[in-house]
Amino acid sequence: MSAGFCVTAPDGLPEVAPGDDLVDLLAGALAHLDLAGGPTALADGDVVVVTSKVVSKAEGRVVAAADREQAITDETVRVVASRPHPGGVTRIVENRLGLVMAAAGVDASNTPEGTVLLLPVDPDASARALRAGLGRRLGVRVGVIVTDTAGRPWRQGQTDIAIGAAGVVVQDDLRGQLDGHGRRMDVTVAAVADEIAAAAELVKGKVAGRPVAVVRGLAHLVTDDDGPGARSMVRTGPDDMFALGTAEAYAQGWQDARDGVRRR
Repeated sequence: MSAGFCVTAPDGLPEVAPGDDLVDLLAGALAHLDLAGGPTALADGDVVVVTSKVVSKAEGRVVAAADREQAITDETVRVVASRPHPGGVTRIVENRLGLVMAAAGVDASNTPEGTVLLLPVDPDASARALRAGLGRRLGVRVGVIVTDTAGRPWRQGQTDIAIGAAGVVVQDDLRGQLDGHGRRMDVTVAAVADEIAAAAELVKGKVAGRPVAVVRGLAHLVTDDDGPGARSMVRTGPDDMFALGTAEAYAQGWQDARDGVRRR
C-alpha cells in the first residue's frame, strides 16, 4: 500500500483588514479546491493551514510603528542573541508566546507603510476559533494550523512552523516503538504540525498572495477535540539547552566567574 498526501493553495482570498470575518473569507476561498482527483470542496479530515499574517490582520494586530525596533522590544521577553550587521542589528529573542525567533515575530512585510504586524495574541485560540467556525459554516471536521516563518539553529534559511493548532496531532511520540531493525526508539518525537506547516508553505509561497493551504490525505492526524495546541511544542526553561547565543553565553560565563557563581 502506498502512502501520500496532496497540498493545494487556492486563489481568491481578498486582502484581509482588521475586523474582517476570517471564517467567512476562508469559507469562500475553500469552496472550490483543485486537489488530486479533481475539483472538490473542503472535506472531513482536511487540514487547513493559515499564515499568521492574515490572522493578525483580522484580529487587529496591525499597529503603527515609526520604529520597528521599538515594536520588537515591546514584544520581547528575553534576548537570546543579537548581532550587528551592515543594515542594523539582528535580535533573536523569546517573545511573549515563548517562541524564540528573529525580531520577536514582528513583521513589516505585506502591511501598509508605517505599520507592522504583531503575532496573534493567542494563536492556539485563533486556530480553535477558525476550526469551530469552518465546522459550523461548512459542516466539516478539519484540523487548523496557524503558521509563521522562523529560522533554525545550525541551518541556513527559514521555514514555516506551527504557532497555533486545533484539531490536529501536533507531535507523534514514537518513543518505545521499534524501528525497522527491531531497535527500540527512545527519543523520537516527530514534530508533525511543523512538518505540515512547512509542506503547506511550498505551495503558499511568500509573495504569491496565497495565505491559506489545504492538506488532504492526513485524516489520521485530525482529532475530534482541539488538542493541546502548538504551544505544547515550545521548549523553554530548563529544557532549553541553547538559551543563549555563543557570545552571550561567553559573557555570562565571565560574569559568573567574577561573581563566584557556579552553574550546573
